[in-house]
Amino acid sequence: MQVATSSGKYSIKHYPDTIQTWKKEGNYFYFYTSTTILELRVISDKIVRFRYAADGQFQRDFSYAVSEKLEESPEFFDIREWADSFEIITTAIRVFVSRENLRITITDIDGRIINQDETGFHWQYYLQKGGKIVYCTKLVQEGEAFYGLGDKATELNLRGKRLENFGTDSYGFSKDTDPLYRNIPFYYGLHNGIGYGIFFDNTFRTLFDFGHERDDVSSFWARGGEMNYYFIYGPELLKVAESYARITGTAELPPLWALGYHQCRWSYFPDKKVQEIGKTFREKGIPCDALYLDIDYMEGFRCFTWSKEGFPDPKGLLKDLAQQGFKTVVIIDPGIKVDPEYPIYKEMVEEGYACKRADGALMEGDVWPGKCVFPDFTNPKVREWWASLFQGLTDTGVRGVWNDMNEPAVFELGTFPEDVRHDYDGENVSHRKAHNVYGHLMSKATAAGLKKHLMPHRPFVITRSAYSGTQRWSSVWTGDNIASWEHLWLASVQCQRLAVSGLSFAGSDIGGFIGEPDGELYTRWIQLGAFHPLMRTHSASNDTGFDQDPWSFGPEYEAVVKSFIQLRYRLLPYLYTTFWQYAAYGTPMLRPLAFVAQEDENTHDLNHEFLMGDSILISHVSEKGMKEKSVYLPAGTWYYYFNDERFSGGKAVTVPTPLAEMPVFIKGGSVIPQYPDMQYVGERQIMEMILQVYHGEGTTHSILYEDAGDHYAYKTGQYNLIRFKQTSEAQHFRLKKKFVGRYEADYLHHRVKVHGLPFKPTEYVVDGEAKPLQPQHWVNGIVELLLERQFEELILR
Repeated sequence: MQVATSSGKYSIKHYPDTIQTWKKEGNYFYFYTSTTILELRVISDKIVRFRYAADGQFQRDFSYAVSEKLEESPEFFDIREWADSFEIITTAIRVFVSRENLRITITDIDGRIINQDETGFHWQYYLQKGGKIVYCTKLVQEGEAFYGLGDKATELNLRGKRLENFGTDSYGFSKDTDPLYRNIPFYYGLHNGIGYGIFFDNTFRTLFDFGHERDDVSSFWARGGEMNYYFIYGPELLKVAESYARITGTAELPPLWALGYHQCRWSYFPDKKVQEIGKTFREKGIPCDALYLDIDYMEGFRCFTWSKEGFPDPKGLLKDLAQQGFKTVVIIDPGIKVDPEYPIYKEMVEEGYACKRADGALMEGDVWPGKCVFPDFTNPKVREWWASLFQGLTDTGVRGVWNDMNEPAVFELGTFPEDVRHDYDGENVSHRKAHNVYGHLMSKATAAGLKKHLMPHRPFVITRSAYSGTQRWSSVWTGDNIASWEHLWLASVQCQRLAVSGLSFAGSDIGGFIGEPDGELYTRWIQLGAFHPLMRTHSASNDTGFDQDPWSFGPEYEAVVKSFIQLRYRLLPYLYTTFWQYAAYGTPMLRPLAFVAQEDENTHDLNHEFLMGDSILISHVSEKGMKEKSVYLPAGTWYYYFNDERFSGGKAVTVPTPLAEMPVFIKGGSVIPQYPDMQYVGERQIMEMILQVYHGEGTTHSILYEDAGDHYAYKTGQYNLIRFKQTSEAQHFRLKKKFVGRYEADYLHHRVKVHGLPFKPTEYVVDGEAKPLQPQHWVNGIVELLLERQFEELILR
């Protein structure tokens, strides 16, 4: 037995010794050494949880991340004893536990190593803070790449990096700033074509080393809590992402308008300014669905109030905006102003809802209103109370809420001191354990309140800080970025990383929050943002009075910006279908090329290219004055969106990048559903759904999901799934459509546009009825047909 030292911050490290006994209880296996217990739980054939009791005593098995819907579903599992190890086998993997020291080796059924401990689990006393620091070290496999960890502002492949999760208000962060706002302790490994994931469910400050200290070793550790991690086998990276969503939960479908364009700044003030912004959007014909109100709409920055001077008639204002098609989103921060005349402060103090210091004093700190107290969102009673406060806002007409400053951020302190106490759903812990879930639980309470008081409408929530599982109720944005080309690059990388970390509903402050972009930078950012799940322009106030609006940079830029926002709205059926895939299965909406072509090593270190959904590849213009760009295309056939030029993948191609275009490619064999042009969701009845069909080789499949775009009838079967099957031969093209569902869509027709046919057909056959192709059916080399919505098969020959 090793003995802890009596001085210094840390003690010496302790390692498990020989397994003395073991037992099996259902799908749980327990291995006992003289000091350590390993609990191994087989959740499915590809998901195994490892949990260690460092001193023989497990802590409470409780998680704010794990979904209540997680079910155990292994097809088969068994245990075998060998001279040097125990082997737990499923239909997909083998887990070997060393008798000597509890070290873990995981292989596939054929014996190929997926993941392997180096020293594995070990720990030491944290003498200065209390508790234990728990570690796990793994061997890095040959050529291994690492991905994930949420919003880290660095290259997608994390190999060679050391990173930290401790939610931080990182105003004006730059490349490689760490830590940032979100705390997502989940990463992927990829080597030899094998993908896996590790989710380290620990809310203390956690750290990850991917070959930084030693190039052949990766490790993760926490300054408190348990070593408790889930191992997820793919082998496909997208399957790992879906399994992670199975553990931490999937998103609900948002209202369709939330996938439209959002306009925000700090601050639109007073009400006449908000009306002016809305009026300008409609006069210029630039689509927009959401307008945001920052902190100045409040009375002295008091949450859940309205400025008597700037917004004397908020209900009338929001009603007027709604009649023009705008949804209003308002900011709510956690800081509650210290003011005995302020009812929310008074109730917080009287009911004991505010966070307190270790000696019982209220946790007070300066934020926008001045001296503030802060709700303890780890207390379920506080979350219920907080949710109740949103009725006043929803009654006024608010349709969405923006939670900011919830790392939590405190001006003079940075964040809460570590001695602040939290209920933690009955556990009573220090801020060290609660810090990384504070914003997570604030947004959870906010979403619960909106969901209740907006019924039957679906809520929209956006939060700055988050923990694993926040995707179940909120969207996120990348934080207080800067108007620079570096931050345009970061926006692309961060949103890709957030997507594969479970938080697909993400975007950046288009144009940059800090500083002023020029017209070129703003336009290129809009182009990228058009393909992010959340599309929002946001900027800070400044002395010049500059407004960062789509028309702020002159007619040339305005025209291009307008065209890409219009493209965004035309693509809403495709984006909504992609969101449905994310909500139903946990499939990331944005997919780095390494996640769709992991067998191609050329994709492992790519940062610029990604797929939005199944079929649209994006590579944004990332430098000022760029005239052309080299884009790597995965294997297959690809069409350049703006002129239908056809490319073969598996290599890089170069395309021009005039201001009015960016590299956008459509995967051959895809069906891309589109709406006609609109100014906002619900503006008018949609009379036809456009199907952009791109010729592919062999047999391909696409899908369209549709429902009412709001309300909850889809949960009782009021939706449609339309599956397309495309088959192509030398002089023959066939598109079959299979329709399942009970939703009555408005449109009566499909306008089918077939791109890239390698032959010139002379007739088309719809559900067995043949007709000759007429000259009017050819539009710029594209076959265009207007068909009944109910058609089942189209043949061109």
